[in-house]
Amino acid sequence: MYQQKQYTLVLESRNIFFEYCRTIGPEDFINQNSSFGRGGSIRNLLVHIANIYEYWIANTSLKKNPVYSRYEAYENIEDVINLFDAVDQFMNEFFELTGKTDNKIEFERNGIKTSAEPLTLFTHVITHEYHHKGQILSLSRHLGYTPVDTDIIR
Repeated sequence: MYQQKQYTLVLESRNIFFEYCRTIGPEDFINQNSSFGRGGSIRNLLVHIANIYEYWIANTSLKKNPVYSRYEAYENIEDVINLFDAVDQFMNEFFELTGKTDNKIEFERNGIKTSAEPLTLFTHVITHEYHHKGQILSLSRHLGYTPVDTDIIR
């Protein structure tokens, strides 16, 4: 229950962030800067964030076989927003599944069988998102934009 409430806060922050991303020019959106990991563009970092949700929530938690998103398939922020709509669907399924139990989710990582509580996986994906969101805001500043406040408490 608290996870869903927390995710609602994430969504509110993400929506403000996406509105800001709509102000970024198309060339800047895909401009790659090697100083920023995972492809170094705003687009690539956003797709990477979605990939982590796809891996930990869709694949690992829900045992689905998602087709991982490729950077090149997303040309603009509207495409990325649609990608995150699919992420939100996975998250809703995750909350429905984990809201009934605190059982650990089993998975294999680096060839070793292990498990984690749903809260651990949830915390991992949202902190990962905020880490890269900070990189994107910093990258946009390097490109000449003035980032907006995307904190949950503003």
